[in-house]
Order: sequence, then C-alpha cells, then structure tokens
Amino acid sequence: MSSLYERLGATEGIGALVDTIVGYHLANPTIAKRFGPLAQDPERMKTVAQHLCDFLEEGAGGVARYTGKSMPDAHFGMNISGDEFLAAVDDIMAALEKHAIDEQTQKDVLAICYSLKPQVVRL
Repeated sequence: MSSLYERLGATEGIGALVDTIVGYHLANPTIAKRFGPLAQDPERMKTVAQHLCDFLEEGAGGVARYTGKSMPDAHFGMNISGDEFLAAVDDIMAALEKHAIDEQTQKDVLAICYSLKPQVVRL
C-alpha cells in the first residue's frame, strides 16, 4: 500500500486540497468568522496556507518540514467550540471527496483529525 502522502497526491495534491479546504472554511458560516480576517491579509493567508500544506505533508510522510507553532500553541486562546471543530472537519472531508480521494484515505484523514481534537478545542 502506498503512503498517505502518495494517496493524497504528494506535494501538488496536498496543495490543491489546502486551497479547497481554505475556500470551504471561508464559505462555511460556522467558521468563516475565524478565517475571514485572513482573507483581508493575503500575505498572512499565504503563510497560513503554506503552514497547513507543510503540516499535512510532514504528517502524511512527505518531505516538507512543518516549522510553525504546535497545535495547542496555534489554537490557544481561540476557545474553538466542538461545533467549529466539526465544521472544519466536514470541510476537510468535503475537500477530499471533491478531489476524488479514496474512501480508506478519507477514513485515515478523519482518524488523524479526531486525534488532534484535544489539541484544538476549548484551549
């Protein structure tokens, strides 16, 4: 079986997924308020998107190295609700579906998302 990195389409595929995820987050009424300010600052948005690409690629076994904050540090003080977390996960899953990522890979990504929940919610 190929690695998660390969199943997500390697660097190019992960970049396309991140673009879709960010677009979905900006349009999602549950979490748009969290991401809207980023849309007003293209340089910051670009940095955040690159951090997300690097985070996903490294976590999936790719060659990129994530150099941003830890998950708890990145989300500390945001008091992200369970509903907001679910909305973000729903967007990620919808992006995987849009990019025709296979069901097993979707399940693997979902498991990873839920493993990160304690590092994101209500900090």
